[in-house]
Amino acid sequence: MEGLNEKVIVFAGAGGLAAATAKFLGAGGATIVVGDISEESAERSLRAAQDAGGEGIAMAVDIADEEQVKSQIDLTMNKYGRIDGLFNVAANIHPDEVARDTDVVDIDLAAWQRTIDVNLTGYLLTLKHALPHMIAAGGGSVVNTISDAVYAGMPDKVAYSVTKSGITALTRHVARRFGKEGVRANSVAPGLVLTEATKLNLPQDFRDMILETTPASRHGVPEDIGATVAFLFSGMSEWITGQVFNVDGGTTMRA
Repeated sequence: MEGLNEKVIVFAGAGGLAAATAKFLGAGGATIVVGDISEESAERSLRAAQDAGGEGIAMAVDIADEEQVKSQIDLTMNKYGRIDGLFNVAANIHPDEVARDTDVVDIDLAAWQRTIDVNLTGYLLTLKHALPHMIAAGGGSVVNTISDAVYAGMPDKVAYSVTKSGITALTRHVARRFGKEGVRANSVAPGLVLTEATKLNLPQDFRDMILETTPASRHGVPEDIGATVAFLFSGMSEWITGQVFNVDGGTTMRA
C-alpha cells in the first residue's frame, strides 16, 4: 500500500490480528513498536513485520498501567523520534477472563472492572500519551479495534460488549476534537475471525451457528482485518475519519 514507508506505528496489544496487520505494515516499509502483556506475543507480531521487510521493537506492556503505556511511548520517541500511527488492539480475552464475563446479574465486579481497565481505559491511556507526539509531527492515524458484539445484543460477555461499544464514542471524540490538527481516528469491527484466541474461547458448534447466519461462505481470517487496518494507516485513506469499518463477511449491514 502507498504511504506506509518509514511510518512509525505503535501497537497496543498483540495476538493474531496484530500479527496479520504487522505483516502488511512491514511489507509497506513501516516500523512498529509492539507492546503486549505477553512479551512473547509481542515478539511474534514483530517477527511478522520483520519477515515482511519491516523493523521495530517488542516489549511487555500492560495497557491498563499508565506508567507502562507511557514507557512504551517514550521508548518509541527516544528510538525513532516520531509516532505516525496508533493501533489499539488489546483486549481482555484470556479464556479465564472470558468465563467470568457473564451478565448484568451475575458478573463479578472485579471481572467487570478489569475489562473496563484493559478494553476502555487502556485505549484512553494510549491516546493520552501518543496523541501529543502525533500532533507535533503534523498528525497521524489512530485505529481502534471494536467488535460486531456491540450490535449483537449478546446474552453474556456484557463487559466485553459494553467496553467495545464505548470505544466507538472514544474514536469519534478523537476524530472530532483533533481532526483539524491532522489526526484521523477510525474503528475496525471484526466479525468472527479465526484467531487462536477465538478458537480457545468459542466452541465449534457456536462457530457453525454463526456461519449459518453470515452472508459470506467462510469465517474471517486475521489477514482480512490486517489489510483493512493497514489501509487505514496508509496514504490511501487520508480523507477517512470517524468511521467504523465492519469486516465481518456481511454479518452487519447498515447505512
